[in-house]
Amino acid sequence: MTSYLCLMVVVCTLGCANSKIIPPDQQTQFQQQMPYQFMKGADFDGYNIKEIASVFPQVIPISDCIFMTSETGRFTYQSMNDEATVCGVYFVTDPDKILELNFLSFDVPCEKDALVSVVDGWELNGELFPSPTDHPIPLNERFDEFCGDYASKTYVSTQNAALIQYRIPMKGKGFSVFVRSHRNPIPCNVLANSETDAFTLRNYGQQLNCTLTAIYPSVVRVIALDVGGRRTRPPIRQMETGTFHKCNRRGLPDHVEIGGNTGLDTSRMEVIDSICGVDSEPDASSRIIGCEVTSVRLVSSGLFDNSVTLMMKPAVDNEILAANIICGL
Repeated sequence: MTSYLCLMVVVCTLGCANSKIIPPDQQTQFQQQMPYQFMKGADFDGYNIKEIASVFPQVIPISDCIFMTSETGRFTYQSMNDEATVCGVYFVTDPDKILELNFLSFDVPCEKDALVSVVDGWELNGELFPSPTDHPIPLNERFDEFCGDYASKTYVSTQNAALIQYRIPMKGKGFSVFVRSHRNPIPCNVLANSETDAFTLRNYGQQLNCTLTAIYPSVVRVIALDVGGRRTRPPIRQMETGTFHKCNRRGLPDHVEIGGNTGLDTSRMEVIDSICGVDSEPDASSRIIGCEVTSVRLVSSGLFDNSVTLMMKPAVDNEILAANIICGL
C-alpha cells in the first residue's frame, strides 16, 4: 500500500467528494465510443455473492470520509453521527482490470435524506475521470443514486477505477459492499497505481481517446512511440520516422498529449507537448509535470493502429522546482 500514499495525499489536497450527484438533466455530447463487447454476455448476476463473500472473513472498515484503497474484499461503513456530510470510497485496481461492486447489506433510509451513489470512474470537486468526452458511456449513465433498505444491482466499472459516494446522516446506518476485480482485455483509460511499471496506451484501431492519469506531480518518459504510422485499412506498417513534436498544431489528428491539470478533467489539461510518429527508441529525456494531476492522452482518429509506451513516476521536490510546467500559478 505504500505506493498509494502519494495518491492519498493529493486526493485529500484536491478536496472531498463534494458533489451530491450530477443533475440528471446535465447531458454531454460524446465524440466517440469505445468497443467494450467483452462486457456483453457477462453473467455477473449468476454468482451467489453472499456465499462468495463468506470465504473472505476479513471486513475492511471504511474509516475515513475520503477513503482510497487498492484492495478487494468486503468493505463496511456505519455512520457514527447525524451529520449530512458527503464522503467517498475510491477504488482502484491494476491497469488491466475492471471492478465489480455488489452490496451485501444496505440500510440507507430515504426519509432522512440519506443517499448513496455509485460512479463509473472517479469524481473530485465536480470533475470526472475519465473525462466525459473520452468515456464510452453517457454521463448520466455513469451515476446511479439510490436509498432504502435493499440494493441488489451489480455494478461493473469500465476502467480500473470506481467510486461510492454517500451521505448518511443517521447514526448506526450504513452499508456493506463486496468488491472484486476482473481482467480487462482492452484497457483504455487508466488511473496509474504503480510508481515503476511501464504502461502502453492503445486505441485498438478505433476512433477513441485513451488516457493514463496519475494524481500526483510526475516525471514522464516515453519508451516507444507508434502513432500515425500503422494504418488500420489496409494494415500497412510505416518505416520509423522518429518523434515529431507539436503534432496537434500541425493539424495531425493522431497524437499523444502530455501535460497536467489541477483537476481530473483531461479536456482542461495544460499540454506541454504533443508528439507523434514511429520511434522505437525515443529521446531518453523526461518531462516533469508539476501539477496535482498528470495525464498522457492518446488521441486517435481511427485511421491508424496507435500505441505509446511510457513510464510515469512521482516527482520529488527538486524535480518539481525544475518542472516543464507548474499548474495553478
